[in-house]
Amino acid sequence: MTLKERAEEAFAAVEADLVELSHWLYEHPEPAFEEYESTARLAAYLRDHGFEVEYPAYGLETAFVARAGSKGPEVVVCAEYDALPGVGHACGHNIIATAGLGAGLAIRDLADELGFRITVLGTPAEEKYSGKVDLINAGAFEGAAASMMVHPSDDDTVDPRILAVNHLIVEFRGKDAHAAASPWEGINALDAFVQAYVNTATLRQAMYPTDKIHCMISDGGDAPNIIPSYTRSEWYVRAATDARLDELMEKVTACWDAAATATGCTVEVSNSGHPMIDLISDPVLTELYQANTTRLGRPMQRGADRDPSKAGSTDMGNVSHVVPSIHPMLDIHPQGAVNHQPEFAAHTVTPDGDKAIRDGALAMAWTILDVAEGDRWGELGG
Repeated sequence: MTLKERAEEAFAAVEADLVELSHWLYEHPEPAFEEYESTARLAAYLRDHGFEVEYPAYGLETAFVARAGSKGPEVVVCAEYDALPGVGHACGHNIIATAGLGAGLAIRDLADELGFRITVLGTPAEEKYSGKVDLINAGAFEGAAASMMVHPSDDDTVDPRILAVNHLIVEFRGKDAHAAASPWEGINALDAFVQAYVNTATLRQAMYPTDKIHCMISDGGDAPNIIPSYTRSEWYVRAATDARLDELMEKVTACWDAAATATGCTVEVSNSGHPMIDLISDPVLTELYQANTTRLGRPMQRGADRDPSKAGSTDMGNVSHVVPSIHPMLDIHPQGAVNHQPEFAAHTVTPDGDKAIRDGALAMAWTILDVAEGDRWGELGG
C-alpha cells in the first residue's frame, strides 16, 4: 500500500465523524472570538485521536494547537471555524475546520515514519479581526516549513488572487440640537457620514477593478427629532497589494476629511482588527496540490485564469508572507449562491459540501506527503 493509500485509509476511518462535525458547526455558528463551543469540540476530537493538544493556545481563548510527529520540518494546517453575524457559516468555515482536521488525521501516523511534524492550528476570528495575525505575533508559525488551508467557493482555483484589506471604524462627531425648533444650533454628524459615503462613491470611477470599498453604518443617531452629534460606520478598503492599498487609503481618507470639513464635524479613523495582506501562493505547493486534486477528480484552474474582480481577503495572506503557503478554493457547486449568502451556508451541509471536506483534506495530506517523501523542503519559499 502506498503512502497516499494509507493516508486515504486513515481519512476514511474518520470521514463520517468529520462530516458530522461540519454539520454540527453549521447548526452552532459562533462569531469571531466567541467560538467557545466550536474550539472545545474540535480540540477534544483531535486529543481523542492521538494529537497532543494545547487549548487555549497562544494567549487566545478560542485558539488551539494539536501536534503529532517528534522530529523534522513542521507543516501547519490552519482550521478556521468562526461564523458571520446573521448568516452563520456562509463562508464555509465549517468545511475549512473539518478539512483541516482531516488532513492532520490522515497523516498523523506517517509523520515520524517520514520525519516531519504535523500541526493542526485552530485559528479564530478570521472574519473581521484577522486572528491569524495575533497567532503570527505570538509565534505560532515560527520555524514552520509550510502552511496551508482550503476554502469553499463557487469554483475550483488552486492559487486565487487575494486582496489586501483594511478594516476601519470611522466616527464623525458634531453637536446635538432640536431638529425642528433649532437645527441651526446643531452640527449634523449624520450629514457628515452621508457626505463621506457620496464622496467615496464618486471616487469609484477612478478605482482599479481590484480596488473595493464597502461599509455599513452602525450608529446613525438616537431619534429623528435630534440632530445627531455622533455617527459610527465600519468600512473595508481593499486593493491588490499593500502598496496599492496605501495609495487608495490616501484618496479615501481625503473623502472622509472633506465630509468633516463641509459639515463642521470632526472625524476619527481607527483600525478594527489587523490589516490583511495579499496572498503569496508557494509555487511548489501549488503544483503538487493541483496534481493531487486532479488525481481526486477535481481539476483546478489557476488564479491567473480567474475573473480578476472576483477576489476577497483573508489573514492567510499574512501567513503567506512569513511561511510558504497555499489557500486553494474548492467548488461546492452552490447553484448560483456565493460566499456570505445564507444559501451558500445551507449548501455547506449538502453532499457537495461534504465532498469538499474529503477532497480538501486528502489533497492537503497528499501534498505534504509529496514534499516529505521527495525531501523537497528546501524548495519551498523559493
